Amino acid sequence: MSFYSDASNDDLSDELETLGWYHYDLSRHAAEALLMSNGVDGSYLLRNSNNGPGCFALSVRAKDSVKHFHVTRRDNVYRFGFNEFPNLHDFLRHFANQPLLGSDAGTLMVLKSPYPWRVEEPSIYESVRVHTAIQTGRTKDDLVPTAPSLGTKEGYLVKQGAFVRSWKQRWFTLHRYELKYFKDKMCEEPIRTLDLRSCTAVQFDYSQDKVNCFCLVFPERTFYLCAKSGVEADEWIKILQWKLSQIRKGR
Repeated sequence: MSFYSDASNDDLSDELETLGWYHYDLSRHAAEALLMSNGVDGSYLLRNSNNGPGCFALSVRAKDSVKHFHVTRRDNVYRFGFNEFPNLHDFLRHFANQPLLGSDAGTLMVLKSPYPWRVEEPSIYESVRVHTAIQTGRTKDDLVPTAPSLGTKEGYLVKQGAFVRSWKQRWFTLHRYELKYFKDKMCEEPIRTLDLRSCTAVQFDYSQDKVNCFCLVFPERTFYLCAKSGVEADEWIKILQWKLSQIRKGR
């Protein structure tokens, strides 16, 4: 790795490599998504910060939110707040004895469960990240019963309107059993939220005069969506079909 500029680069890299909960360049947004989707109160992970070499962020879930704390490495010492530690293991040992972390808002958190970097993912769609606590098994049938809540995906799709039948690009997010679409990526309020528990089928569709098209069948309406490529359409179909199969198993 090339994050560091001092003479201890190799030692620091080796130390970080031993941490199963160091997530490298995982973004703030992705860290929050992982911890809120899969973690529990007290789940935590370490990731690189955007503040430069030797800067990290400790992301910790506290009930319904994720807090981020600055950790820096300078002159072979880790600094967290006013405390200094010679290595990350001493850093964790400190919070094992004094486990409460205070945020600016006064929230207190306990470091309980490291969120692992290496987790098994279903082999049916390699490029879609589905994180579970399961450590063995590589197929969709090996996932835990609550796994449908863990698969997430987002991206632009072109959707056919309900009445005018024109096609417009929309930003889609898939989280738990909800497929939401927005006017664009920057919008906070969705145009609509689709509950997959009411969906009866997801499949490629060839009835429309468009390529890479697929449909979601609901009792009251069929939604027609198009992806930018066949691969992207296939990814959406597979993760949606997987969720439907898990919903049916749970009934």
